[in-house]
Amino acid sequence: MPEHRLLYLSRADVEAVGVTMPEIIDALDEAFRQHGEGKVEMPPKPGVHARPDAFIHAMPCYIPGPEAIGVKWVAGYPDNPQRGLPYISGLLVLNDADTGLPLAVMDCTWITAKRTGAATALAARHLARPDSQTVGILGCGVQGRSNLEALQVLFPVRRVMAYDRKLENALRFADEMRARWDVEVAVADQPRQAVSGCDLVVTAGPILRQPHATIQAGWLEPGAFASLVDFDSYWDRPALAEVDKFCTDDLPQLEHYQQMGYFQQIPPVHASLGELVTGRKPGRQSPAERTMAANLGLALDDMATAPIVYRRAVERQIGRWLPL
Repeated sequence: MPEHRLLYLSRADVEAVGVTMPEIIDALDEAFRQHGEGKVEMPPKPGVHARPDAFIHAMPCYIPGPEAIGVKWVAGYPDNPQRGLPYISGLLVLNDADTGLPLAVMDCTWITAKRTGAATALAARHLARPDSQTVGILGCGVQGRSNLEALQVLFPVRRVMAYDRKLENALRFADEMRARWDVEVAVADQPRQAVSGCDLVVTAGPILRQPHATIQAGWLEPGAFASLVDFDSYWDRPALAEVDKFCTDDLPQLEHYQQMGYFQQIPPVHASLGELVTGRKPGRQSPAERTMAANLGLALDDMATAPIVYRRAVERQIGRWLPL
């Protein structure tokens, strides 16, 4: 019986393979097209919760188009940054669709960051105004950075308003983003400055079962699009009620979270991202609509991205082969 090997990719290895944000957006576009056509197998992710507002989730998925199948075991601990540790950590296992044998085990931190930003950009492609130029970022951590990176791929971003509850985080974010991208970045003294007047708004703080509801009614401008990376943690209920189209990436997953106590008193769901990508439901239909996407972070995103990372790593001889 031949020996089977799997490829181990550390976080540094995953970053070194050189997969780009446009590649990830394109991969998610195809994956959500298959999702909208009912071809993807992806149960709502089960989880365990050892600490308040912390989670460890198991996220399996099969996408038939690229024959991508596997599972992500991911943790989110909001107190970790105070310990010098990442909020998000975990591993991703990519399997062979024909045999079920594992092909690779890879760190999921980089993939989680990039694919989440890509999902925001993909939703915005259908829900935001194409001429959107001003981005408000509330929460200047990993997701604030990756979401801005992804939005710049699809939109003519010129100005960014950055807000974080810790001023030093916003200042560091502004310095880094000015140096990396050809955009004006201003630090907002108050959260409203990163919402009102912005075409695209991203809330990217910790995910909380009980929202702090900072964003109030009247802040989100007519014609604006908002991406709820941290679920509805930032949004007061009357502010959500002003939205003309509230969308999500997966309705069964949203309903699962509602049973756990998240997403209480939200607007009716207009469409899933798969329905938007396939055209089964319309996206933005007028310049004045307020639109919103509550993307929940799906295993589909990871399984769309992981095969690209794996193939590129094999081509470039990155990583370490291990016996199974």
